[in-house]
Amino acid sequence: MTGNAFARPTRLLAAALFIAGLGAATAADAADRTIRIGYQKYGALILLKGKGTLEAKLKPLGVDVRWAEFQFGPPLLEAINAGAVDFGTTGEAPPIFAQVANPKLVYVANDPPSAKGEAVLVPANSPIKSLADLKGKTIAVAKGSNSHYLLVKALEKGGVSYSDIKPAYLAPSDARAAFQNGSVDAWSVWDPYYAAAEVAGARVLTDGEGLVTNYQFLLSDRSYVEKNADIIRVLLTELRSVEDWVTKDPKAAAAELSPAVGIPAPLLEKALARASLGVGPVTKEVAAQQQKVADTFLELKLIPKPITVSDALAEVSQ
Repeated sequence: MTGNAFARPTRLLAAALFIAGLGAATAADAADRTIRIGYQKYGALILLKGKGTLEAKLKPLGVDVRWAEFQFGPPLLEAINAGAVDFGTTGEAPPIFAQVANPKLVYVANDPPSAKGEAVLVPANSPIKSLADLKGKTIAVAKGSNSHYLLVKALEKGGVSYSDIKPAYLAPSDARAAFQNGSVDAWSVWDPYYAAAEVAGARVLTDGEGLVTNYQFLLSDRSYVEKNADIIRVLLTELRSVEDWVTKDPKAAAAELSPAVGIPAPLLEKALARASLGVGPVTKEVAAQQQKVADTFLELKLIPKPITVSDALAEVSQ
């Protein structure tokens, strides 16, 4: 796991205060409510789903939990925007695109940076040896994903203009097929797809270390958060508990959760080893980093107008 041993207690304290500050409600207040959670094959929410503790904690409050899987972040946030999902997790780039479309989208919390959890990959026998070699190449990437931002920053480091590559905007499953059959020259992607490709022989051209932060964000609709602070409080408490368990024993966690999340234990363990867990409030520093992501996409004309990330922070008691 990434993170500084001295910084972790501070994060834990901040997270505890953050969770406690959301407040509580009576069972009568919560009766007959639902939380619809969008998750992906990465991040803490799929671990929470696999553990199965959230349902047990919310049942006494009369709250039903429903889960919906998404391949990547943008469709998940579109579902939140459309009112089909109440809560979900994505990397750093999807909320930028979603905020343009929906000013009601809010950041509720985030995990620490996991820069090593995504990478730009090439086939094992590829002639591409450096980031500069990506010029003129076709690169698979999920548009608006965290790895889209990684690709932008990797090209920048290699002295390659974004306009000098051919982006192939593909969902992970389609990108994997294109990568395997040689339809694309490289693939910018995150765990566990990254881990699976690596095990299959893909070569890492670069991971995100030194290029991106790769925060994982927990997001919702502002009105849902305002009306259901007690549900969010329980969810974050359970998420914290699962993350602590995974951090202490990732091998055992991978073995136990593998059947539930549908990822082979060795791949899940590899992905967990690159993750950084410790859910807490979105600080001003994190929001400032997100603003840099937004400004980068605006400069590349990938979003149509400027946004202010701080406008999308959930208003919760700290």
